[in-house]
Amino acid sequence: MDSPDCVPDSVKEPMLYRSFQAATDMLTPARLVAGLASSALAFAPRWVRDVPSVSRVAASWDLLVRAGLTHHRPSYSIDSVRVGAEEVPVEVEEVVGTPFGGLVRFRKEGISGQPRVLLVAPLSGHFATLLRGTVQTLLPDNEVYITDWRNARDAPLSEGVFGFDEYVAHVIAFLEAIGPGAHLIGVCQPCAHALAAVALMAEDDNPATPRSMTLMAGPVDTRINPTKVNQLATEKPIEWFEKNLISTVPARYPGAGRRVYPGFVQLTAFMMMNSKRHVDQHVDLWTHLALGRDEEAQSIKTFYDEYFAVLDLTAEFYLETVSRVFQQHLLPKGELICGNRRVNPAAIRKTALMTVEGERDDICAVGQTVAAHSLCSGIYANRKRHHLQPGVGHYGVFSGRKWSTQVYPMVRNMILAAD
Repeated sequence: MDSPDCVPDSVKEPMLYRSFQAATDMLTPARLVAGLASSALAFAPRWVRDVPSVSRVAASWDLLVRAGLTHHRPSYSIDSVRVGAEEVPVEVEEVVGTPFGGLVRFRKEGISGQPRVLLVAPLSGHFATLLRGTVQTLLPDNEVYITDWRNARDAPLSEGVFGFDEYVAHVIAFLEAIGPGAHLIGVCQPCAHALAAVALMAEDDNPATPRSMTLMAGPVDTRINPTKVNQLATEKPIEWFEKNLISTVPARYPGAGRRVYPGFVQLTAFMMMNSKRHVDQHVDLWTHLALGRDEEAQSIKTFYDEYFAVLDLTAEFYLETVSRVFQQHLLPKGELICGNRRVNPAAIRKTALMTVEGERDDICAVGQTVAAHSLCSGIYANRKRHHLQPGVGHYGVFSGRKWSTQVYPMVRNMILAAD
């Protein structure tokens, strides 16, 4: 039998996605039966459902129903927000749309004159709804917009490519759609892309260049205090990533034939980094369900409903980001070319800069984001701020209690000072 290395790449490449799809299809009937059984049990008398053996079986059915991924964006589920003493309705509307992403606005009825903020979301396997908590914290004080990236497997080949340069171009176009005087907050992965966008806009004296730029837990210079994630990105040449992690969208989807970095691959990598935690969480979920602790069970369900909603990245975006940001370090070395132009952060003069890092961040280590300050040498020192948040890891920088009560007040002050 031939070894896998003897199989032509044109044959091997689609196998990753096809294998995942085949496994998903095989599990679908079992999940359907479990769902029907759960629905039928819901009509049984309470005393039947409370029998320990029945409740344990029902809990197992529930976990089987949930044993799968979705490739559809969850709802932002933000219907209202409290502004002062008033509960204000919120309408989620798309302002600009392309095949690869949209500019979504959270419009508050009857509220105007607040700072306009573009939240640049990561494109790393999950939908922008992962930043729901970030948005909810920003909303009372700001008119919030977010980059709502789409699933690459839904973009037909006729729509062209979407790489590093196209991501930067989208950020610029979204800022132009919002108009002059906006503020930008980059979260995690896209901090390098956001910085490149603002640098190009500043060099062009673009009227929509943001008044402030806040970069949070993002890889501006991954040569500093490299984490395990950074080391994994540099252990193999970019050709290895292309050969082993890139697949082709199957024929059943609109993006058939498009080369992608599948979202399920990224999710698997995330889960393997904290496998014990995820196993323990599902054991806890089963226990809560079996014992009728609905509130505790729902909390875990809500998290994994979001976590198991994945999107595919275009191959070119994934490979170019790994190569330019994590392997070649082109931005901090002053060698990043975007749209046939060298990116020069020193051209930024009128935009205030803030960086935020987490003390315990094991994905983007301390020092990697604050590196933006030395690159943006054209910004006066009194318009630069840095905040190191004690006691938080990566996600604690932009989500959770410490983000809301300790980090956000700093960000809000920066925005107000620059507005």
